[in-house]
Amino acid sequence: MSEAPEEETTQPRETLREQVRSLPERPGVYRMLSADGTIIYVGKARNLRRRVSSYFTRARKTPKTERLVKLIADIRITVTHTEAEALILENNLIKEHRPRYNVLLRDDKSYPYIHLSTQQQFPRLMYHRGARSGPGRFFGPYPNSSAVRETLNHLQRVFPIRQCRDTFFRNRSRPCLQYQIGRCTAPCVGYISESDYAADVRHVELFLEGRSGEVIDELVGRMERAAEDLDFEEAARLRDRIATLRQIQQRQYVAQEREDDLDVIACIAEGDTACIQVFYIRAGDSLGNQSYFPSVPAMSRTSDILASFLAQYYLGRAAPPEVVVNLPIREHRLLEGALRTGSGAPVSIRYRVRGDRRRWLQMAEENARYALSARQASSASQQRRYQALAAVLDSDTPPARIECFDISHTAGEATVAACVVFNEEGPVKSDYRRFNIREVAAGDDYAAMHQALTRRYRRVQSGEAPLPDLLLIDGGKGQVKQARDVLDGLGISGVALMGIAKGPERRPGEETLLLDDGEREIELPADSPALHLLQQVRDEAHRFAVSGHRQRRSKARRESVLEEVPGLGPKRRQRLLKHFGGVQGVRQAGVEDLARVPGISHPLAQRIYDTFHG
Repeated sequence: MSEAPEEETTQPRETLREQVRSLPERPGVYRMLSADGTIIYVGKARNLRRRVSSYFTRARKTPKTERLVKLIADIRITVTHTEAEALILENNLIKEHRPRYNVLLRDDKSYPYIHLSTQQQFPRLMYHRGARSGPGRFFGPYPNSSAVRETLNHLQRVFPIRQCRDTFFRNRSRPCLQYQIGRCTAPCVGYISESDYAADVRHVELFLEGRSGEVIDELVGRMERAAEDLDFEEAARLRDRIATLRQIQQRQYVAQEREDDLDVIACIAEGDTACIQVFYIRAGDSLGNQSYFPSVPAMSRTSDILASFLAQYYLGRAAPPEVVVNLPIREHRLLEGALRTGSGAPVSIRYRVRGDRRRWLQMAEENARYALSARQASSASQQRRYQALAAVLDSDTPPARIECFDISHTAGEATVAACVVFNEEGPVKSDYRRFNIREVAAGDDYAAMHQALTRRYRRVQSGEAPLPDLLLIDGGKGQVKQARDVLDGLGISGVALMGIAKGPERRPGEETLLLDDGEREIELPADSPALHLLQQVRDEAHRFAVSGHRQRRSKARRESVLEEVPGLGPKRRQRLLKHFGGVQGVRQAGVEDLARVPGISHPLAQRIYDTFHG
């Protein structure tokens, strides 16, 4: 019997494009949903925004993709820490939901493994799928066969262990092509001793056991000794081997052979909006996540929001044996008793966790922050905030266009000014601009602001962009005065001017707004929608300025961007660079991998990761 035809969505394409433009540039999994809420496609991406936006370009697509795009009514994502995690989660979701437009992974095979035949004199490294009852060692599981083959291919470049079949190995009289290209040491014809071959096998076992740090430490020691002996060719070969090892190292955070059944729940609240993210972990596998946006009374504690959600969420449904949350909950024992009554079995609510649970919790928090940010940028929320801002400005209509300026530098070095633009639909990133500040005394923020505003509004006068309705300055009276001087000097009128100055403790919600050229000061309540809008615009300007400053400084310096990480001195920087084979390797490493370097604590590893990805 043929399947009933699916109904094409009436969702406006522009609405979906706006949703795609707000996606993060992070690895993760995306789910395409039809109008009735059915998941019709699951995919993974190294860069979610870039990958998903490719579906909505005018480039020619296959008939299958064209049909898929016509059916998309909604897009949901799960942000992961690494692309490897995205691969595994994608496989789990496809097996769980069996989407119509997924073909390649829509099977029920078991995960593949790597098999090392340790019982042989010269062990063989090979791909394996099926029962693991034979002799030798099995490493895995891997997300799919391509991941196994890619790992084998990279391992052969570093540790030249044979991968040929035994019948081929036993009947050689001279080395094969693998020896000629440096991917085998030809044990079949006695070109390597059994002890030297065993040393390579030991390195492979350590690496596949997840003890790659020991292998890399040993190789780093050998590289340093070779350099001291002026054997630079050997040192370079070992350096390349270390870099390759770092490239192929993948820790299995999502797919593990455990029997854990738990829910991971994170609550993030900002102002009058909250997001609760629920991750479902069954038999050790992440089976996806769901976002919830509960109604939040004014001045609610985030932990109270989470506690209320748990009580309502598990009402009428069985809770798993363990629920991991990101905030301590008052009277959690009482809540555990209620959940036990509904589930018929003990339920533990845990807050302080380690290992994989901590990583799952971090992933839930990260997805909650993204979902909350996307929610705040929605048109309905934005319109309410803009109306509130109009009241603050004593205007009958909200500002249609807001431009905000911020300055970023480090002790006056590589000063960059940033201009971001917002309208009622959110950020207008095509109109963002950065200005490299030159010929200004180091640390003179007033002069830097004056130069950036002058350059910007001269271009506006020439027709590069429309004038804003509101010019927002991140700073106090001095910066606001510079803005007024520039506008008056260029003869620009009709632009409302406002400064937003942080409070003495620099905490969100304590900002002072400067109106009428700084002569009038007002402080809005922390739950004011207008203040939330101004904070969003200000924070985006700050982010854009800081990223531009870091780019400019990294180009100006011969040293790495690692110098800006607090608490990371020269010795630790050198240790990191040796361990990962260079700055690029450090950039690609996850927090857990960074923390495995001697001398790098987990908080310091997080700061290093945030420096590259913040």
